[in-house]
Amino acid sequence: MLPQSLKLLAFLGIFAFGTGTHLAVNAQAYPNKPIKIVVGFSPGGGPDITARVLGQKFSEKWNQSVVVENKVGAGANIASQFVANSKPDGYTLLSVSNAFSISPAIYPKLPFDAMKDFDGVTLTATGPALLIISPKLKVTTVAELIALAKKNPGQMTYSSAGVGSGSHFAAEILRAKAGLDLLHIPTKGIPDGLTEVISGRVDFFISPYASAIAMVKDGKAKAIAITSLKRNKEYLDLPTIAETVPGYQWQFWYGLLAPAGTPKEILQQIAAEVKRINDLPDVKERYANIGIEPISDTPTQFDTFVQTEIKEFTAIAKSAKIMAE
Repeated sequence: MLPQSLKLLAFLGIFAFGTGTHLAVNAQAYPNKPIKIVVGFSPGGGPDITARVLGQKFSEKWNQSVVVENKVGAGANIASQFVANSKPDGYTLLSVSNAFSISPAIYPKLPFDAMKDFDGVTLTATGPALLIISPKLKVTTVAELIALAKKNPGQMTYSSAGVGSGSHFAAEILRAKAGLDLLHIPTKGIPDGLTEVISGRVDFFISPYASAIAMVKDGKAKAIAITSLKRNKEYLDLPTIAETVPGYQWQFWYGLLAPAGTPKEILQQIAAEVKRINDLPDVKERYANIGIEPISDTPTQFDTFVQTEIKEFTAIAKSAKIMAE
């Protein structure tokens, strides 16, 4: 007879083999039921737009319904917590942006571990932002905006999508590089941040290109610069901030995460499908129309990317003393 310890090991080995086989079968059959993509922001922003584009294409390819669910609040942390606590089977995904890597940098305590509770799937897209100014400001260039801010220290205001949001950090980097004293007016999201500046209640807002370009083209919003290092080929008349503030750059990025422990085969399958979708002409055209570029990588690469972003944002938050309220 086998010793009890060896019996236990044998049992665990059989269990592990059975579990592994079960996961492999599940991965092979994936997907065989509806998929949910959770977004921590209101409709209309980059994470929402990319999630809906991918959701539609996933559904067409896999013959399964894909639901995009917006769980707004707490800097997208409500959505992150929901996905972190979901079953790691590939049927609940999280559409994220820079905000995901910012949260660990500004919140002293989170109900999840950004590095340990998620598995990377892939980057999905990236895009610049637009520097939108109030119609009440009598400036037309970044240099004039900076001069006005320096002439009135502590009085120029800017809105953001909330404390610690990408738009907050984008403005904070500009403040630091240009040596400005600004007053931050946080709002509940990108639409509110845009509303504040368009109405003239605040002086400027650094908005995701995708969220503001339609208003700029319609004359409802006034953009004086773009945050990429190079001018946008669709909007060549718009200068970069870097042309006035050397070294300034801000890019919004978007990606997909899954709960930690999701089978690698499923992560790889989803990442491969995103890459296929991003190469489709209609997707490229749709993204180009809103100023974002499809991009993809591997689950491992995205994991590394997110971890690097967390470290960089932590350093910026510490230097600027940015903490969530």
